[in-house]
Amino acid sequence: MFIAGNLVSAIAQILEIVLEFFTWVIIARAILSWVNPDPYNPIVQFLYKITEPVLYPVRRAMGKYSGGLDLSPMIVILIIIFLKRFLVGTLFGIAQRLG
Repeated sequence: MFIAGNLVSAIAQILEIVLEFFTWVIIARAILSWVNPDPYNPIVQFLYKITEPVLYPVRRAMGKYSGGLDLSPMIVILIIIFLKRFLVGTLFGIAQRLG
């Protein structure tokens, strides 16, 4: 059973890295929104393409209640923190029990 434990542990570590990376991408996108970036810059296009599918539904669900301030990056980061604590923590717990 230790093979299954190692597999679950590896999945948890990869998920944790992906969530951490996505957190930093969202932070970079939020910082870019404070300035007027060149929309044709490949880095700016990459950031928008990777974050917009996640930020848009949150923005739409929040509606017009934010008073003109886009709080969707903060909401998404809070969701990521929850996923890292709950989902990744649970996977590591399962891996320990299997190993």
